[in-house]
Amino acid sequence: MKPQPGPMSDEARQILRHTVATLAYRAEKVLRDAPEGFAELRVSPSSRTALETLGHMCDLMGWGERMARGTYHWEAVPPGTWAETVDRFFTMLGALDAALAGKPAVTFTAEVIFQGPVADALTHVGQLAMMRGTVAAPVRPESYARADIAIGRVGQDQAQARYEFSGDASRPKAK
Repeated sequence: MKPQPGPMSDEARQILRHTVATLAYRAEKVLRDAPEGFAELRVSPSSRTALETLGHMCDLMGWGERMARGTYHWEAVPPGTWAETVDRFFTMLGALDAALAGKPAVTFTAEVIFQGPVADALTHVGQLAMMRGTVAAPVRPESYARADIAIGRVGQDQAQARYEFSGDASRPKAK
């Protein structure tokens, strides 16, 4: 059953906008300085390439924007080059954030927009991060709870102050 449009409280809208800003922060880190040939990387014959994954993330953000404006419509657009598709992703993130900021009268709920396009895109950011590790270009770990993430900052121009560290915080420290 397709979800139906419904009201979105200001609090839910702000939390969703913060989540979109968090997606932008994390995606920028993973997409920045991707190694040569990364766009064509495919980890198995049945998986998407990194470029196809990024293109899908663009489509997700377009879907999210349309949902924020009250329309439930999926549209797949073929990706361009890596640079074009990175730019498109951040453009689409900006469009989603602008739709949410504009408080449209008809929208899908924050929960539906989060559980569909936004959560899916967060998953794909993680996949791209893992893919970078397979080509010896890992993304440095960071204390994301300390990150300077701001509602409305959804482009490639993210805060420069980072709380990165070396190693794996989940591994026990040597005694």
